[in-house]
Amino acid sequence: MVRATKLRTAGRWVAGAAAAGFACLAYIYLALPDVRTLRTANPTTTAFMELRAREARAKGQKPKHVQQWVSYRRISPNLTRAVLVAEDALFWQHEGLDLEQLEESLEANWATLSFVRGGSTITQQLAKNLYLSPSKNPLRKFKELIIARRLEAELDKARILELYLNVIEWGDGIYGAEAAARAYFGGGAGSLGPAQSALLAGAIINPRVLNPARPNRRLVRRQAIILGRMGSVTPPPAAATVPVPPAEPVAPASEEPVNEQHEDELPAEAQHTVEPLAPEEPADRESLTPPTAEPTEVQ
Repeated sequence: MVRATKLRTAGRWVAGAAAAGFACLAYIYLALPDVRTLRTANPTTTAFMELRAREARAKGQKPKHVQQWVSYRRISPNLTRAVLVAEDALFWQHEGLDLEQLEESLEANWATLSFVRGGSTITQQLAKNLYLSPSKNPLRKFKELIIARRLEAELDKARILELYLNVIEWGDGIYGAEAAARAYFGGGAGSLGPAQSALLAGAIINPRVLNPARPNRRLVRRQAIILGRMGSVTPPPAAATVPVPPAEPVAPASEEPVNEQHEDELPAEAQHTVEPLAPEEPADRESLTPPTAEPTEVQ
């Protein structure tokens, strides 16, 4: 009799804990941002930009912010190819999450009992840049996964890539492809050649250390790997009409982006959670070609 009472009590506790956990997850899900506004509006700031601004102000410095929004069709296909090779070669195949890479990352982290590798797709990186932080908190990662799935459900691939290429950090206070192209090469994002594009893509892993204008040996090696693979990927086609009007560039004194646009904050040279192009041991991604079916034209 006593044993039965204890079992019933334990059952109630388990049921209560499960209900509380479900309610917590449901609240988190419902409280996440509505990404549908990104269909027709460009973000004027991001969570990463605001983090960078706070970091600068904490040091008594004025936040640096150089950014100029450009539409997807005005970005060189060389750059989009290079970025896909460097950051997310399976961009066409997944719907926000690269389960194979995620599994490999979990295995690597479990083997070392530390966070040595991440598995973020471009969509996940965009979710974190726009709304989250570089924290390694599992709850933050859960939010990132949910937002990434929402982005894929609400936006086409070209729009996701356009957003990503316009908000990521490409140096101290430099955000987006247009600002990076002008800062490092003196021209717009639309005029980037293959070699320049490969340098920019290779620097995303650690944009505050790797300088495309003065590449070190590591960046040059990454450039060579990216150049060798660029012909095997196809970027999303540009829309027949520009999907959204360019937003006003963020004023230099406004908030500035965060340092960790990839997975989770890592030390210096390993800052990007996923390093598919590590020069010493190139990533094992054999399938870099897009699906045989032609991707749907952006509406």
